[in-house]
Amino acid sequence: MTATVATRVLGVVAIAATGVMALLALWTSPADVVQGDAVRLLYVHVPSIWVAYGSFVLTAFASALVLWQTRSGQGGAEGELVDRAARRWDRTAGAAAELGVLFTALTLATGSLWGKVTWGTYWQWDARLTTTVLLFVTYLGYLALRRLPTESRARARRCGVMALIAVVNLPIVHYSVDWWRTLHQEGSLSLRPGGDLNISGEMLWTLLYSFATFTVVAVWTGIHRYRVLRIEELAEEASLTELLSQRRSEQAAGR
Repeated sequence: MTATVATRVLGVVAIAATGVMALLALWTSPADVVQGDAVRLLYVHVPSIWVAYGSFVLTAFASALVLWQTRSGQGGAEGELVDRAARRWDRTAGAAAELGVLFTALTLATGSLWGKVTWGTYWQWDARLTTTVLLFVTYLGYLALRRLPTESRARARRCGVMALIAVVNLPIVHYSVDWWRTLHQEGSLSLRPGGDLNISGEMLWTLLYSFATFTVVAVWTGIHRYRVLRIEELAEEASLTELLSQRRSEQAAGR
């Protein structure tokens, strides 16, 4: 389970890219005409929520595969292969959800700082803020469900169902500024066909670079978190094997 050369290289790239991003965000990119230096929070705030979106979509995709692969109980060697594949996707879903929760928390934190500067308060029950908190709490519940002590196959299926329900909140969060009147500004980058860019020049290129940097950091972190989940599974299996061995020894001694 040691880090491979590829992940070590990825880690170096992630650290170096983060350093360059800091230089671009703090010194190269100019202050905004309206928001001033508060606009620099944009280079963390926006990429954070996009990484969270991607992580939650990956959680839903992996969970759908888990439900598909465990839809029927198969025995023998084929069933064992299916279970192994399902467990790999289940670990992927868990690792991605943890990343999503982490980056959503970062989004909320930077958003609160930005709100204090622009609105004069750290929090408003705005549509975008409220739906984002709901997203955060929902996936905290998903992670809590993953920690409940139960048979691994049943837990994977329950978590898979919850992940597919939770992901429905993503478009609600993203389009909340379009569907309701909110204090939150419109998106800097529009996904709608023909949508206008609300940012340009050095700010735009710095933001795009921040997207790339956060993606590399998320991939690197996700790989290591997946490995940790695998180690936890192996430790749990070893502990169970040891307990069963002890139980058999006690039964043999009692005869």
